[in-house]
Amino acid sequence: MLFRTSYPVQTLLFNPACGEAGRLFLDWIFNMTSPASRHALAAGKPLAIALCAACSFSAHAQDTALAPVVVTAARTPQIATEVLSDNIVITAEEIARSGHTNLVDLLQRRRSMEISRNGGPGSNASLFIRGAENRQNIVLIDGMRTGSATSGGANWANIPLSQIDRIEIVYGPMSSLYGADAVGGVVQIFTKQGEGAPAATAAVGVGSRGKRTLEAGVSGSDARISYAISASHERADGFSSTRPSAFGFNPDDDGYERTGTSGRLGVEYAKGLEIGVNFLYSRLDADYDNGLAADDHTLQHLNSYSVYAKNKFAPNWNSQVQIGLSNDKSHTFPTSPSRFNTQQRYLSWQNDVSVRGADLLQLVLERREEEVDSTTSALNQERTTNAVAVAYQLKQGAHLANLSLRNDDSSQYGSRTTGSIAYGYRFTKALRANASFGTSFRAPTFNELYFPNFGFPGNRPEKGKNAETGLYYDNGKSRLSAVYYRNRITDLIVAANPCPGNPEFGFGCAFNVNKAVLTGVTLGAGTTFGNLALNASLDFQDPHDETTGRRVARRAKRHGTLAAEYGVGAVHAGAELIFSGDRFDDAGNRNRLGGYGLLNLFASYELAPNWSLFGRWDNVLDKEYALARNYNTAGSTLFVGVRYGMR
Repeated sequence: MLFRTSYPVQTLLFNPACGEAGRLFLDWIFNMTSPASRHALAAGKPLAIALCAACSFSAHAQDTALAPVVVTAARTPQIATEVLSDNIVITAEEIARSGHTNLVDLLQRRRSMEISRNGGPGSNASLFIRGAENRQNIVLIDGMRTGSATSGGANWANIPLSQIDRIEIVYGPMSSLYGADAVGGVVQIFTKQGEGAPAATAAVGVGSRGKRTLEAGVSGSDARISYAISASHERADGFSSTRPSAFGFNPDDDGYERTGTSGRLGVEYAKGLEIGVNFLYSRLDADYDNGLAADDHTLQHLNSYSVYAKNKFAPNWNSQVQIGLSNDKSHTFPTSPSRFNTQQRYLSWQNDVSVRGADLLQLVLERREEEVDSTTSALNQERTTNAVAVAYQLKQGAHLANLSLRNDDSSQYGSRTTGSIAYGYRFTKALRANASFGTSFRAPTFNELYFPNFGFPGNRPEKGKNAETGLYYDNGKSRLSAVYYRNRITDLIVAANPCPGNPEFGFGCAFNVNKAVLTGVTLGAGTTFGNLALNASLDFQDPHDETTGRRVARRAKRHGTLAAEYGVGAVHAGAELIFSGDRFDDAGNRNRLGGYGLLNLFASYELAPNWSLFGRWDNVLDKEYALARNYNTAGSTLFVGVRYGMR
């Protein structure tokens, strides 16, 4: 069975439909390392070349598959081919086929995504979207925001992939819909849903370095009730997170143990009226190195609970109310004990009104309360943000447009207004061009505001202005995308030394002193030939601190993926190559991290109806590389398992 994944480049090489434009496109890609080609990139030529390639494809357009639906881009379901924000959808089938057991590794396969990690899968990880910091992106779980108010950003290591049904990634500024921190993009995670006849799922697996996993779940629905509940447990002996050159080095293995559960219950009380609950809970106990003989642990809890009510007040008026609570808790022990707990309370009322046929008017009211409980008493603060947003979506013939405006009024940083405007034109059913401009902001973290001898209460939110243009082609069989973006961030908060606001701080402090520019071109394409699917992505970016002229830490100028998947009968197999250029581990660009390329293999075999054997071999060539200075990465690892039912 063939499938739809995201967009490759080199597949054009084998497609006769590309013509001369497609070959020119490839010539440009494979010569990008030359100075002349880099100059061409800066001049914006790639987009024009990709346009020629896409137009060549359009002569052969075939409507062979339905586009997926995207919810996150406009806070309401949209057909992916009509979404004006660059986006990716990862389905449950794709997750199952990949053989991944870790969310961070799964996302590393996607375009415009880079990762950093201080050791193995149980250790602290960061995700960079289009060069933006981890704390400059929003993560939602079933509509509920998750993350730490002290350090900023989501705790990726503690989000269990086994509980995820679907992932949507929307690139670019989304503050006009979601508020603070949506500078680089938004990742929304949907836990498993109930649909159809009652069904059970289960899986068990073992792998290198003592890795063991177990998961099970049940789901279903009838005319009025839908339900799903699942649980999972994972543990591994791991490897030493740090290298001998690291501060706090300890040669012992740093393993982890993670337990997760999630559930959903929805009841349709009357036609157009649905009330339901969602929850996700995850507990991670991970070893880390603290330079002592004792085994130091970090115990983390992630909780997300929400109650929702959907009501259709009129044929053209849909309303949804959501009330929720999320917790991000971190506790280190036995040496250097500390506690950093973030609680977020959330209330949202969204109204969608259809006007002029296909157009949509949207009004959103929100309230978010953040509260921190920590052993560092100065961080025990809270803030409340009230927000109102209005958006209009236009869909008239070949013309698509979005306009949104939002105001966030915070008890800590005051009032901030953001907006976005986007326009798209469909040349054909398969070929579309987009252009957009949007503003965003990131609220200071509690560490940047209050941490002793580092935080400064006068810090202002970072502000972003993003302009981009893109070209998309999708005929259901072949896909091509090319996007150019420029995101300029002012009032960038950095560790300034000496501290402008408090020169008595001997080691500097967090302060609004810098500017950054995140520019890039992201390319993708994909096609299928019978039972073979080929996919790839390629990113050329220049994320740099405009004040110092240096590249921002742990971001490469070039990175991408290549993948091939083949399915026939009971067998499905695939290979992927993930590659990245060099990066710098520090803002001063003194410590260089070398580039790397990783070859991964995965396969599955259907043993019987609903039963399958699956496996994954990561880093087949046992490549030694680094995602963070003085921290180890896994060498060659193997994982195999047996699954009953779908994920």
